[in-house]
Amino acid sequence: MADPAQIQLQALTDEFQKIETDLQNAIGARQALESQQQENLGVQKEFAKLSDDANIYKLVGPVLLKQDHTEAVSTVDGRLEFIGKEIERIEKQIKEHQQSSESKRMNIYQLQTQLQQQQSAVTST
Repeated sequence: MADPAQIQLQALTDEFQKIETDLQNAIGARQALESQQQENLGVQKEFAKLSDDANIYKLVGPVLLKQDHTEAVSTVDGRLEFIGKEIERIEKQIKEHQQSSESKRMNIYQLQTQLQQQQSAVTST
């Protein structure tokens, strides 16, 4: 029969692995958002170079549709604002996952140390 401390250690290890997986997923999401942000910043810079009467086209499926300059600019600005807020939200998640991960790591370390001390006590008697 398994020692309760061993069972607890396994449970902590499983929780730690789940937190690490969640952390990696959040980091991947942040990277994707940062990529989208850079792309939209590039579009915003190109819009700044255009005159107000320049033609802007939007790709919708296989068709290019003419889009109003003001509408296009506001769409990109709105996208950038949304992406910025999402990055902030993901950053908070990453911090929470990192703190939780560190806490679990310390709990695992303490439990492993405790188990080693118990085993040393058993073998020395």
